Amino acid sequence: MTKSISLSELANKLGATLDLRGKPDIQIQGIAPLDHAQSMQLSFFTNDKYLTQLKNTHAAAVMVKAEHASESLVPTLAMANPYLGFAKVAAFFDQTPVAKAGTAKTAIIDPSAHIPESVSIGHHVVIGAGVTLGERVVIGHGCIIDAGVVIGDDTVLKPSVTLYHHISIGQRCTLHSGVVIGSDGFGNAQDQGKWIKIPQLGSVIIEDDVEIGANTTVDRGALGNTHIKQGVKLDNLIQVGHNVVIGEHTAIAAGVGIAGSVTIGKYCMIGGACGIAGHLHIVDKVYLAGMTGVSKSIDKPGFYGSAIPAREGKEWARGLAYFNRMGKYVERIQLLEQHVKQLEKGI
Repeated sequence: MTKSISLSELANKLGATLDLRGKPDIQIQGIAPLDHAQSMQLSFFTNDKYLTQLKNTHAAAVMVKAEHASESLVPTLAMANPYLGFAKVAAFFDQTPVAKAGTAKTAIIDPSAHIPESVSIGHHVVIGAGVTLGERVVIGHGCIIDAGVVIGDDTVLKPSVTLYHHISIGQRCTLHSGVVIGSDGFGNAQDQGKWIKIPQLGSVIIEDDVEIGANTTVDRGALGNTHIKQGVKLDNLIQVGHNVVIGEHTAIAAGVGIAGSVTIGKYCMIGGACGIAGHLHIVDKVYLAGMTGVSKSIDKPGFYGSAIPAREGKEWARGLAYFNRMGKYVERIQLLEQHVKQLEKGI
C-alpha cells in the first residue's frame, strides 16, 4: 500500500512554513529530485546550481530555505535546513522490509551464544561461542559472527557481514554488506629480508549509532583497540587501519585509506579517496577535500585540500613540464639571489 501524507501534516511534522500558492492541500505520495518529481511528489532545493530546475519543477511542493521560496512556482515548505527535511521525509516513505523475529533453519549457532527471542537471524548465518546479541538485533543472510562478539540493541547487519572474534558493536548501528570488522592489522617485522607476522592482540570497539558502508574494513588493534566513536558515518570501501581512533560524529566518504595509529577528532568531514598516513592526529572539525593526502598531523580546525583539479590535456602536460623543471628553476633563482647579495655588498 502506498503511503501518503498531506502537505499541511508534513509542514507540521517538519516545523516548516507552508505556502500553498492558492493551490489545494494535496496528499504527497513520495519524494523525488527537482527534475524528475511529479504532481504527487515532494522535492527539495539546497544548491544554487539547480535554480533552473527549481523554477521549472513539476513537483507538488518543494522544501526550500525561506530566502529561496519566491523562486518557486509551486507550493513551498520553508525551513532552515531543507536537506534535513529531505532526510525526514525519506524516512517516512522508506519501504525497506522490516525483519521479523526468528531464526532461519540453516543458521548455525553455538549453544553458548546469548540470543534474545526478539532477534532476527537469516539463512546460513554462523554465530560462534560466547556471542551476545542485544534485543531486536537483525543478522542478515550469510553473516559470520566469531567467538565472543557483543552486539547492542537494535543493530542491523546486512547480508554477508563478517565480525572477527571478541569485538564490540554498540546500539542502533548499521553494517552494510561486505563489511569486515576485526581483521588483522597490517603488522610485520623484518628478519633478514623476510617478513615475520606480528599477532594483532587488540580488538575493535564500535560505539552507538555508527553506520558503516558496504565493503569497508576495520582492522583490530595490534595491542590496544581500534575505536570508532558514537555517531560516526563511514561510506563504502574505506580502509581503517589498526589502532585508529575516529571521534564522535565524524563522516568519511568512500575510498579513504587510513593507516595505523591515526587519531581523528570529532565532527570532521573527510572527502572521498583521501589518504591519511600513519601515526598522526587530526583535531576536531577538520574538513578534507576529496583526494587530499595527509602526511603530517593537522593541529588547527578548518578546510584542507591537496588534490590537483582536472585540466585540459595540453594545459596539464605544459604544467607537468614546468613542474619537472622546477629543480633547475630553484637553482637559477638561488644563483640570482647570491648575485644580488654580492652587488649589494659592492663586490
